Amino acid sequence: MRKNKIFSFINIFGLTIGLASCMLICLYIYDEISYDKHHGNVAQLYQVGTIFLRGDENHRVPNTPGAVAEAMKLEFPEIKETTRLVGLFVDDKTLIKYDSGKESKVFYETKGFLADPTFFSFFKYDFIEGNANTALEKPNTIVLSEDIAKKIFGNERALNKVIHIGSNTNGEADFTVTGIFKPSAAPSHIDGRFFMSYAGGGLESYVKSQRSMAGNNLFFTYLRLKKGADPKKLEAKFPAFINKYMGEDLKRSGFGKKQFLIPVKDIHLYSGMPENVTPTGSTTYLYILLSITLFTILIACINYMNLSTARASRRLREIGVKKVLGIQRSMLIKQFLAESVLLSLMAFALALIVVLLLIPAFEGLSGKEFSYSFSRVGGLLMFFLGLSIITGLIAGSYPALYLSSFKPVKILKGQLSNTFAALSLRKGLVVFQFAIAMILVVASVIIFNQMNFMRTKDLGFTKDQQIVIPLRSESAKSYYGVLKTELLNSSEIESVGASAYYPGIFNPEDANFYKEGQTMDDAKHTRTNRVDYGFIETLHIELVAGRKFSKQFSENTSMIINEEASRMYGFISPQEAVGKKIYTDREGQRYHADIIGVVRDFHFEDLRKPITPFGFTLNEGGNYNYIIAQVKGKDVGKALDAITSIWQKTNPNEPFEFTFLDEDFQKNYEAENRLSSIIGYFTLIAILISCLGLFGLVSFSAEQRTKEIGIRKVLGANVKSIVDLLLKDFLKLVFVAIIIASPFAYYFMDTWLQNFAYKTSIAWWIFVLSGSVMLIITLLTVSFQAIKAAVANPVKSLRTE
Repeated sequence: MRKNKIFSFINIFGLTIGLASCMLICLYIYDEISYDKHHGNVAQLYQVGTIFLRGDENHRVPNTPGAVAEAMKLEFPEIKETTRLVGLFVDDKTLIKYDSGKESKVFYETKGFLADPTFFSFFKYDFIEGNANTALEKPNTIVLSEDIAKKIFGNERALNKVIHIGSNTNGEADFTVTGIFKPSAAPSHIDGRFFMSYAGGGLESYVKSQRSMAGNNLFFTYLRLKKGADPKKLEAKFPAFINKYMGEDLKRSGFGKKQFLIPVKDIHLYSGMPENVTPTGSTTYLYILLSITLFTILIACINYMNLSTARASRRLREIGVKKVLGIQRSMLIKQFLAESVLLSLMAFALALIVVLLLIPAFEGLSGKEFSYSFSRVGGLLMFFLGLSIITGLIAGSYPALYLSSFKPVKILKGQLSNTFAALSLRKGLVVFQFAIAMILVVASVIIFNQMNFMRTKDLGFTKDQQIVIPLRSESAKSYYGVLKTELLNSSEIESVGASAYYPGIFNPEDANFYKEGQTMDDAKHTRTNRVDYGFIETLHIELVAGRKFSKQFSENTSMIINEEASRMYGFISPQEAVGKKIYTDREGQRYHADIIGVVRDFHFEDLRKPITPFGFTLNEGGNYNYIIAQVKGKDVGKALDAITSIWQKTNPNEPFEFTFLDEDFQKNYEAENRLSSIIGYFTLIAILISCLGLFGLVSFSAEQRTKEIGIRKVLGANVKSIVDLLLKDFLKLVFVAIIIASPFAYYFMDTWLQNFAYKTSIAWWIFVLSGSVMLIITLLTVSFQAIKAAVANPVKSLRTE
């Protein structure tokens, strides 16, 4: 190592960075595959999913109607117990109030759920107060996470204290605290921070009023099967169950259903649905990250192989003398492998330090928190140690076999140098290295382009300068009229609208509509939103036919639809749709809506999903969940000050919070943005390691050709010709790598783009740009050593001749 400082540094640094990158990505992958493994009896736990059948289409969701759980328990002896969970799907945040008599606390919390009494017997939570088995038995009870309890009660005991919950999903009520749990380090697809009893809430009253089991698919339903029960045989009984309990309702509704089972341990990665209780993981993304890991390690190993074989001439006499003295080839192989493993273990120790330093930054990049028990950390360390040894063995395998194969007689006579086979292999490995780097560069550019496309694409509404103000309590909703009037009177606000939902967030309201002369068999699934008079104008959604909502008319049955709805209902044009009636059947009753206008298609969901039928109805009752205020001018800070002042004057008992519409819409792409960042960083790492190896190879190449360069200079060669001599071979290899990598990069990224209904194209310039970047990086890497060799004094290199 002392004699070959550059060689040692490049190999140890390359292996360190490669192993550290691998460890970080393995931490991410390990976390992804560990979801829900910690729950007791997880092998018997299943979630019930639903497939909606409409014509040739089928749509999978992880939800069921509320009555399915109890009906299945009564119907199937294989089921030992059931439980249900409902997210507070209308609440982006939930209002929590606590009045101790001495002080009052009011704040918002996220990740709240309604659950059955049996919930905590299914899923493992570490209770530090209360009894998990009985915590949700009574109506209006609540279980809190430890950090929420400390925020409310400080260090006081929380059990049996009463807090007030204001929820758009479940209404407002007082709840008794019956349990406190510590957040688990083990990942789960249920990331709740507080759980309220389903019994006694407003949602329970609403669900009980709905007799049909065809709709109201709001519940996550879980089954615990008896030991030995076959889930496949149970699934085979579901068609008869659906026919018995939902057949007539489904027939009237114009669509069909299938139920299926998802093992709880497979929900996060293998459910085949993008959303569950929380957003699910992607096996595609894991394969991409795993590929990056393997590529990074391979590039580091290739550096070691290349540099070891390149400097073989320095070790030929050592090998020859050892062989003459009787050392067997197997001993030489062991020696070289031991050297490689030793370097790898040194790199492993350094990589651990690097990982510990980078974990906080990687947590921010990946959106995860890595906290593991001693047993988990110990297992991971042993895995990484084994990985390091394997890396060392792979890296040292070819040099060991190659160097140990030389004949001692030829070595000592000086008849050996770098063989054609070794040179060819080195060139092949350089091509492989840079082909991988090229694929990663192309992937980074295409992912960046797609992210930029999704940020800048016209969504069909104005998303900038729009402030979203949630109304999370009955009190806030009751002040809606006053709030709107005050906001419109402000010189900082252009316009104001209100709605139940807004583009980019989950919207559970829908219906199946058909036009005159059709039946529910022809009905088209349509999302709906309840809005006020100003909502469409505030978002600048363009009207293409008819009129908007107006106070001059009675709008009880009025609906404004989008162009896609007009097409799907069978109208020739938007103009034809205006003035027509559309119908839907519910629980044996026929209801109608009058189409008063058609708006241009807009993206009410993210760009991964195609635009589907959508309709606006007028809600004159004022029961809105959100106010949207469009800022006048560019001074958003001044507008926020004005809105804050109006809120505090109008509704002083609740804290003011807001979001921006454009930022809320972009939250749908968090997974893609994280993937883009991770690939970008690890692409830079792969290029860095590749360039280090190339730097080392150029150094050895220049060293081996010192006398040749000296002779050329003596015979009149200038610096440029010498640099060209050293550059051209390496640039040729990188050019070959670009040609080989381009079709693979195109195939992989075209496959990835299929996940989006609206996507950017893979243009030719991306490959030209990526290839140019690779060539420039190679040029800069090689030029330094090439120029250094070209300007050297030829007298020094030729004085021994």
